Amino acid sequence: MGLSNHCSEERYPPTGICFGCGPVNPQRLQIRSFVRPNWAFFAAWRLGAHYAAVPGVLSDGIVGSLLDCHCNGGAACHLMQRDALMAPPCTVTATYPIKLFQPTPADTKPAREARAIKSTADRARVEGSLSADGTICATCTGTFGAAKPGHAAYHRW
Repeated sequence: MGLSNHCSEERYPPTGICFGCGPVNPQRLQIRSFVRPNWAFFAAWRLGAHYAAVPGVLSDGIVGSLLDCHCNGGAACHLMQRDALMAPPCTVTATYPIKLFQPTPADTKPAREARAIKSTADRARVEGSLSADGTICATCTGTFGAAKPGHAAYHRW
């Protein structure tokens, strides 16, 4: 199985209800992310007019959701690769501050990238970006941790 299929939001979590990427949530944003051979997470996502804040511009809340979900998945896959695990640990968001540089046009297919820049035993710090037509519209540098027993998301996958 190739890297791009082994650690993706289509495989983990298969029964997830996440608003962004949960495959069993019919109202989800249908976020799909995949791993490149250098373990950077990447994706493109098709917009819809119902995600706009004003005509022609994506809602900042949707921008935040796209980056949160994407960077969280990047953290899980980084921890999986680093520790040579058979599956990624279930990670949850600790922080994900978003910086908005310019409006994200609603008539494009924005691309997202994420890369782990630092990690500890059970956490990863991830830098992510959302760009449209080659221009960065927003970034995120967040911390995502592996859920512990007793956490609501612990058995998410």
